[in-house]
Amino acid sequence: MNLARAIFHKTNKEAYSMNLVPTVIEQSANGERAYDIYSRLLKDRIIMLSGPIEDDMANAIIAQLLFLDAQDSEKDIYLYINSPGGVITSGMAIFDTMNFVKADVQTIVMGMAASMASVLASSGAKGKRFALPHAQVLIHQPSGGAQGQQTEIEIAAEEILKARKMINELLAKNSGQPIEKINKDTERDNYLTAQEAVDYGLLDGIMNNSSEKK
Repeated sequence: MNLARAIFHKTNKEAYSMNLVPTVIEQSANGERAYDIYSRLLKDRIIMLSGPIEDDMANAIIAQLLFLDAQDSEKDIYLYINSPGGVITSGMAIFDTMNFVKADVQTIVMGMAASMASVLASSGAKGKRFALPHAQVLIHQPSGGAQGQQTEIEIAAEEILKARKMINELLAKNSGQPIEKINKDTERDNYLTAQEAVDYGLLDGIMNNSSEKK
């Protein structure tokens, strides 16, 4: 997790990847309708949180959460996560919205939920936080850098310490682990298998197929 505001430049590779988003054709009484795959998944109340967490991605996730909650706050929202983490403030905006909406947000980790993404994965509705069998969770302390005058470096260091305290308190609350254990376990990169994340209290179970969704 990096405190700095990340500036993401689109590379040719990223632009190429965007063109690979599949299109789904649906038949109806009014004819055919084409959806990009993410819009089609949204109809089933599925949100994909994939890639680095930054402002644009966070805004898109937040908009989808608010839309689905306004559509039907009695039905669960399914948040699938495969992310290396990212900007803390962007992640916390998603976290706050997950708690703001009335609908339960189920979290399903596939691949990796690292850093800020591990906080979001563990912040789903209690009893509804899952991982696919070979998913991993990574918890660690926030990272950041600063340059400039001494006072600016001191301010940045203080912000990192505040961020670490906030994140560790959330992990402690979500997992039920003592804050002292969280502080120790996040000193360095701490990789957890799906089962280890369940045993640690960050998740509630391993999901082998979609029929196991609550």
